[in-house]
This record gives sequence, C-alpha cells and structure tokens, in this order.
Amino acid sequence: MNKRRHARHAVAARPSRPATVGGERSAWGRLRNTLDHLYNGSGRQARRFRTALLVFDVVTIAFFILASMMEFSAPILIADIIIAVLLVADFGARLWLAPSKVRFLFDIVSLADLVVIATLLAPALIQNWAFLRVLRAMRLLRSYHVLRDIRETWPFLGRNQDVIQSVLNLVIFLFVITAFVYVLQHGRNPAINNYIDALYFTVATLTTTGFGDITLVGSSGRLLAVIIMVVGVALFLRLVQTIFRPDKVRYTCPTCGLSRHETDAVHCKHCGRVLHIETEGA
Repeated sequence: MNKRRHARHAVAARPSRPATVGGERSAWGRLRNTLDHLYNGSGRQARRFRTALLVFDVVTIAFFILASMMEFSAPILIADIIIAVLLVADFGARLWLAPSKVRFLFDIVSLADLVVIATLLAPALIQNWAFLRVLRAMRLLRSYHVLRDIRETWPFLGRNQDVIQSVLNLVIFLFVITAFVYVLQHGRNPAINNYIDALYFTVATLTTTGFGDITLVGSSGRLLAVIIMVVGVALFLRLVQTIFRPDKVRYTCPTCGLSRHETDAVHCKHCGRVLHIETEGA
C-alpha cells in the first residue's frame, strides 16, 4: 500500500507537459479562429474590422502619394516602417488562413503586397522604385467581403455595385499607369517632379488630349508612351464605357433566378421568360 501511495504521489508531482502543449495548441487554435472570423466572418465585429482595413488601405495610398511630393526624411522613414510592420502582420495573417499557400503567394494581390513591403523596408536601395507601393491600391478590387457588406448595409450602393466596381477599376488603372510614368521619369525628366506631374501626363495621354507640354524622355520613356497610346487608351475608353454604358443590368428573373441581363433584353436567355426590365429606351 505504501508503494502504491508513493507511486501516485510521484505521478502527481510530474510536470504535465501534454497539458501545456494542448494549451498552446488551443491558444493557437483560438487565435486562428478569431482571425478567420475577422477576415471571413459575417458578424458586426468582422465587418468593422474589414472596413478598418479598407480605410487603412485608402490612408496608406494617400500617404504614398503625398510622400512622393516631399523630400525623403526621418519622419517619412518612420511612417514607412510602421506601415510595413502592419502590412507584414496583415500579409502573415492572410497567408496563415489561406487554404493553399502556394496559390496565395502567386496571387496578383499578394505579389503586389510583397512589392509594397519590399519598397517600404528597403528605401535606401530602391528609393526611386518605392512609389510602386501604390500597387497596394489593387487590394481595393479584391475585397469581396467589403463589397458584400456594402450590399447588405447600403442597398443603394448594392444596386449600383457594377458602377462602383468600374470606377474602382478606372482609379486603379490610372494609379498603376501613373506610377510607372513617375518611376521611369522622376529624376531624369525635368518636367516630371512629382506624382501630380505624372498624373497630368497620363490623363492627357489617355484622353488623347496631348497638350505636348510634358513628354517622356529616353528610350524607356518613349517605349512607355507607345504602350500607353496603343494599349492604355483602348483600356481607358473601355473602362469609361463600363461606367456610363454598362454591358449588363441587374434584374433577377422570377423563374430561374438569373440576375444579370443585357440592357435591351426582352427574354431571359436562360429560361426564356419575358422580362420587365425598366429602361429609358436608349
């Protein structure tokens, strides 16, 4: 009996390592569940979190544009480091939650985020290319949950979702083209001193106005101008057309549920039911 008592006391005195490991696992599991809810959930807290991310993206883009007009200084460097830390945390959380890590890493939005983080953490090496961080704006196009929240919270914006998406596409397109113009010409072209100069040239070229007061210099500048005139103008006109003359309208068919139809559709192309889409006859 004494031996059994001593054995029980010895077992009770041993440190419970499996329980600690289990506690760690449960802590990591709770953290993962919390992040998954914030990024992918549908509750009020999740919507507020994703709205905060959207606001953060807009603020960082505005900061990047303003920083391009100012001299590189210590406060800008500190702000870059703070933003980089937040972006790394956001990127790491999304990578952890991604079902396929490889697909996530090769997604265009993830690659844009990596470019942004690299330009923020290495300003001394790639200071001129740091303005490519404006590619962060591409995240605005991929935020499906934010668009879903907009549809649920503001019905008016939900009804005009296609127009909103087209406007975002146009804004991001202008941002990206202007970023390349700025990166390739800043420091080489005396006519382009800041982002506004690059934006002015881009808009004048895409709208085929062509005032001629700003021209791109060098072989790379001329090649970029050719690409903008041949490819960019066509894409720009197409994006503008989708805003003012959308290809399809949203109208749910009562029979089959098809929600998108041509603007002049009389019958549902899926089930053939007669539709009553309100139109002005244009």
